[in-house]
Amino acid sequence: MPILQRSGLRLLLLVALHVWIPVVVAGQVAAPARIDPLEASLAGEFALQDGHLPDAARHYLQAALAAQDPVLAERATRIALLADEDALARQAYATWSTLAPQATPARQMVATTLALRAGQKRQARRELRALLAEPDGWRPALTALMGAVGKQQALVVALMGEIVQRDQFPDELQAWLGLGGLAQRLEQPKLVDAIIRQVVARFPGEPRVALLRAQWLREVGRLAEARTVLDGLEDPARLSPTLRWALAGEYDAAGDPGKAAEVLSRGPQDDDSYRQRAALLDKAGDKAGLAALYAELKRGATEPNPARRLLLGQLAELLGRFDEALDWYANVPGQSAQGLTRLRTAYVLHAMGRGTDAIAALRAIQSDAVLDDDTRRDGYLMEADLQRIDKNPAAEQDAYARGLAAFADNIELLYARALMWERLDDIGKSEADLRRVLVIAPDNVAALNALGYTLADRTRRFREALELIDRARVADPGNAAIIDSYGWVLFRLGKSREALGHLRHAYALQKDPDIASHLGLVLWALGQKDEARRYFEEARKLEPDNRSLQRALQETGA
Repeated sequence: MPILQRSGLRLLLLVALHVWIPVVVAGQVAAPARIDPLEASLAGEFALQDGHLPDAARHYLQAALAAQDPVLAERATRIALLADEDALARQAYATWSTLAPQATPARQMVATTLALRAGQKRQARRELRALLAEPDGWRPALTALMGAVGKQQALVVALMGEIVQRDQFPDELQAWLGLGGLAQRLEQPKLVDAIIRQVVARFPGEPRVALLRAQWLREVGRLAEARTVLDGLEDPARLSPTLRWALAGEYDAAGDPGKAAEVLSRGPQDDDSYRQRAALLDKAGDKAGLAALYAELKRGATEPNPARRLLLGQLAELLGRFDEALDWYANVPGQSAQGLTRLRTAYVLHAMGRGTDAIAALRAIQSDAVLDDDTRRDGYLMEADLQRIDKNPAAEQDAYARGLAAFADNIELLYARALMWERLDDIGKSEADLRRVLVIAPDNVAALNALGYTLADRTRRFREALELIDRARVADPGNAAIIDSYGWVLFRLGKSREALGHLRHAYALQKDPDIASHLGLVLWALGQKDEARRYFEEARKLEPDNRSLQRALQETGA
């Protein structure tokens, strides 16, 4: 098997490296001429795949020195930064700069990040100015600022303030919106106000500026003022489709999905806007609005449009008109939509209390060789989900077992079953399924993160968890869920202050109840109980029954 062959190759390489590569002490890397750059780079790749980021960076740096290769030096620098090995990153960066002396925006961004992380205000200011002097340099400048948030947030905020005060950003709306968005996520209201004043002066009458201000007002709890700003925008029908959707999204975020649906109803309509209006009206609990939309769509349903009839079936579901929903699904034309309509039909039957008929319909889907494999697989996934809803864990497990017998090693089935085992507190079986996913797809980011988080959260195998999460971070460094997992495992390792920066970074990227609960628990452990309670309250608003929140509240007594 390829995996076994790779393991054997790795063993041989490690034996060779034990002979030729010198010992690394305190992050200092020597590079005698005898080092084989290929062996060192392969060792770096193996370390990277195993989640040993510091080792990977050191091996890549050794390879770069041996081969005099700036590409390998750049890779070593980026991996060291991701591993929070700033001293090693500076060493790799110096090698990269020596091997490729010509400055580039990519290298300037790394230099800026290193200066920021080291707290070198003057150097960071100089590097930022150099970046901002480049065409489109504001993008890497923002990336560098965000890359230092976890370690030097106060310095980041101070330099952002200087950028605004000295008018250093280009006369480009997207750049200022990006800077304002970062200030919002860092919860800096004075800085946001200063940025908005700049933007209003530069781009008078621009609706995106109003949307930015409304978003900030909403996020700091000034909902009435946010609503006033939104109401002051022009008739949404006159806005571009993109801005109309953004305005609707802001009304929804401000707690008025009904108004959001009304905004979307103005202007040209298509199947996407109809679907979103239906979702918003359902969220608002507006049965009358749903009925009106249903009647509107029925008038245009004489032509055999599969997407429209599918939507009508879903609207009938939302209205509880299950017999009508079944009729719509039964009359969706075209072979390509038959799988989805049959799945929806099974769901409706379950909602009607006809659970036996629903399971029979799903079993028919599972055994229908005419349908594509994805639809048949989804039949097993839906059966398991309906059994979960019915609180029938034995039947849920049986559905997954039969699905995996029909679709051996299917990643979607294995991953879903792993989440079930975790929910049922069978961590060993959850781990086994996630590891099976990683045997099939070693770089599956979702499985890497899920397994790493589960080990961190439900066991004491923290170092192993850290290695898995690090592998996920390499593949998707800007993913808020992965940054949250990384912060959580650091907390479980007893590194609360280090964890705090990463969790703040994650929450700045995504307002999520799990992240808010983790952030609150870390703040509580650090004695910052008032701020912790604020995050617990934010988590409660997002998802009152969230499992992470309930466990945090139980642990703290908050």
